[in-house]
Amino acid sequence: MKRRQFLQAGGVALAAGLATPAIAQSAPTVRWRLTTTFPKSLDTLYGACEMFSKIIAELSDQKFQVQVFGPGEIVPPFQVLDAVSSSTVEMGNTASYYYIGKDLAFAFGTAVPFGPNTRQMNAWLTYGGGLDLLNTELYKTYNVTCLPFGNTAAQMGGWFRKEIKTVEDLKGLKFRIGGLAGQVVARLGGVPQQIPPADIYPALEKGTIDAAEWIGPYDDEKLGFVKIAPYYYYPGWWEGSANGSVFINLAKWAELPKPYQQMVTTAAAQVAGDLLAKYDARNAPAIKRLVASGARLRPFSIDILDACYKATNELFAEIGSKNALFKRLNESMSAFRNEQYAWHQVCEATYDNYQIRQLSRT
Repeated sequence: MKRRQFLQAGGVALAAGLATPAIAQSAPTVRWRLTTTFPKSLDTLYGACEMFSKIIAELSDQKFQVQVFGPGEIVPPFQVLDAVSSSTVEMGNTASYYYIGKDLAFAFGTAVPFGPNTRQMNAWLTYGGGLDLLNTELYKTYNVTCLPFGNTAAQMGGWFRKEIKTVEDLKGLKFRIGGLAGQVVARLGGVPQQIPPADIYPALEKGTIDAAEWIGPYDDEKLGFVKIAPYYYYPGWWEGSANGSVFINLAKWAELPKPYQQMVTTAAAQVAGDLLAKYDARNAPAIKRLVASGARLRPFSIDILDACYKATNELFAEIGSKNALFKRLNESMSAFRNEQYAWHQVCEATYDNYQIRQLSRT
C-alpha cells in the first residue's frame, strides 16, 4: 500500500513538473529597457511597443521583461539609435531615416522617395536581401542589429496652410518632412524642417512652418492638424510605405539566450502584422471624420509629382556617386520594386483598379 502511494505521489509530482513550462524552470530573469521616438498619444506606434513588451513577457512566463519609455524619458526622440548603440538602453524603436545625418543609407530602412509600396518593402527586406544588407553593411557599424517593427502603409502628403498647385508654390515653403524627401523638396526651392512628432502642432500653430507631413488620417487626426492647416494633400510620394525598426544593441543581443532571441523575433513579427492591420482598419473611417471636420483633400498635381520624381533621380545619382553603400541599396531596392510592379500590373493593380471603378459607379 505504501509503495503504491509513493508511486502515485511520485507520478503526480512528475506530471506537475512536466506541466511547468521549461522556460520557467531554467531561464534567467532578464530586464531590458526600450526607448521610442514616438509619443504616448499614438496608440498605433507607441502602442506597438507596449504590445511587444507584453508578448515577450507572456512568452517567457514573465522571465523576460522589456520596460517601454517614451521620448524624453531617457533620451530625446531623435537620439534613440545613439542610446542603443552606446548601451544606454538595450533596444529602441524609431525610424531609420531619422539618422541620415550619420549616413544617407539609413533612409532605406524606412522609406525613400518613390520607393516600394508596403508589400514590396516587406518582401524586399525579408526575401530581397534588404535587411541583411542593412544589418551587415550599415547597422553593424553602429553596434546595433535591426528587426522590422511594422509599416504604416502609404502615407498622406501632409497638411498645408494654403493650396499647392504648381512647383512654384513649393519655393520658400517651410515644410516639416522626414528623410531624404527633405533634400528633394530643397532642390525645388522648399525649406525642409526636421521636427519631432510632439512638436509639429505647435510649430504649425505659431507659423514656424507652413506645412507638415506626419503619417495618415488616424494618427494625423489625433494630433489635430486639421484645425490649423486645412489642405490635406496626397499621396506622400516620399513614403509609399514607411517601415519602423527596433534596434538592438549587438553586445546585449549576443548575450541574450537563444530562446529569448526567438521571442524577440517572434514578438516583432506579430507587432508588425498587427500595426499594418490597425492602420488599414482605422485610416478609412478617420479620413471621413477629417473631411467632416473641414479637411480639404487635394491631390498633388502631375507636374509636381513629375518634378519631384526627376529631382529624386538626380539626387540619388549624385549621392550614389559618392556613397557606394547607398548606391548598392538603391539598386537592390529599385530592381526589386520594378520587378514587383511588372507583376502587379498584370493582376494586383488590375483587380484593385476594377474594384475602385465599380465603387465609383455605385
